[in-house]
Amino acid sequence: MKSRPIFELEIDGRKVRLGEHTLIMGVLNVTPDSFSDRGRYFAPDRAIEHGLEMVDQGADWIDVGGESTRPGSRPIPAEEELRRVLPVIRGLRCRVRSAVISIDTTKAEVAEQAVRAGAGVINDVSGLRFDARLAEVARRHSTLLILMHLRGRPQTMQQKPFARSIWRSVREGLARSIRRALSRGVRRSQLIIDPGLGFGKSRRQNFEILAHLHRLRDFQLPILVGTSRKSFVQAVAAGEELNPSRRRKLAGHLWPLAQLVGARRAVPLALQFADAASVAATILAGAHIVRVHDVAAMLPAVRIADAILAANHGP
Repeated sequence: MKSRPIFELEIDGRKVRLGEHTLIMGVLNVTPDSFSDRGRYFAPDRAIEHGLEMVDQGADWIDVGGESTRPGSRPIPAEEELRRVLPVIRGLRCRVRSAVISIDTTKAEVAEQAVRAGAGVINDVSGLRFDARLAEVARRHSTLLILMHLRGRPQTMQQKPFARSIWRSVREGLARSIRRALSRGVRRSQLIIDPGLGFGKSRRQNFEILAHLHRLRDFQLPILVGTSRKSFVQAVAAGEELNPSRRRKLAGHLWPLAQLVGARRAVPLALQFADAASVAATILAGAHIVRVHDVAAMLPAVRIADAILAANHGP
C-alpha cells in the first residue's frame, strides 16, 4: 500500500493540503429528477438546510448541482440551471464560511455566475468536452477545476458499446482534458481529476478502475472519486454478478435506491454498508477526495481508511 502524494491547493484564499486526510464532498442535488434523492432538495430552503446539515456532519466541500447527469437524462437550459443553483449557493455562502462550495456544471455561463455567488470549485463531468470555456472561467477567478472522464453523454452513455480497454479510454480522455485546460491558461495547481465511475462504463470496468486507481498517480494531480449510490455498487452488494449476462437488461435493476428515497423510506443499512465499503476502498487506493450523499454514514469509513494509511506511514 503506497502513501498518497501530498498536494497544496489554494481555495477561497486559503491553503489546503490534500493527502494528509481525505476530504469529504457532500452531494447537494437541486434537481427534480436526481437518481439519488428524487428531488427531495429541489426547493432552495430545503437544499440550503441539507447543505448546512452535511457541513455539521463533517463535509469539507458541498457540491451543488442543478442539472441531473443520471443515465438517460437530458440537458436543461442555462437559465433554468442558474435559477436552481444560485439561491442555494448564496444561501450557503451567507450562513457558513468553513466549507468550500463547488458548482457541478458543464456550462461556462453557469460556472461564471456560481463563482461570483460564492463557489470556489468548478466540477465539470464532461472534462471540458461540452464547453471548453469553463477553463477560462477557472483561470479568471483562480478556482479549482475538477476534470472528470465521461464516455459519450448522460443521455446515451450506458447504451453505447463500452470501451474495449477502459484504462486506455480513461488515460487518454483525462490527458486530453488536462491539455485543454492548460492550453487555456489554467494552472496545473488548479486541477483535480476524476475517473468518472458509472459514466459510460460497464459494471466490471468500474471495479477495474477501483482496483487499479493507483495508475492515475502518473498524472501527478489530486484524485476525486464518487462511488456513492452508484448502480454498480448496489448491484454487487445485492448479490448480482460482476459480469451480468449480455442478454439481461440492466435497466430492470437500475436505481432501486432512488425508488426507496423517492418513497421517503429510509436507505437500507445494507446499501449504506456497500457505499461505506466502496468509499474505504477508494481511499486506500489513493483518492484524496470522496464524493458522497450520506456524509454522517460515510464519515466512520473515511476515518478508518485514513487511520490505516496513517499507520502504514509509520510512527
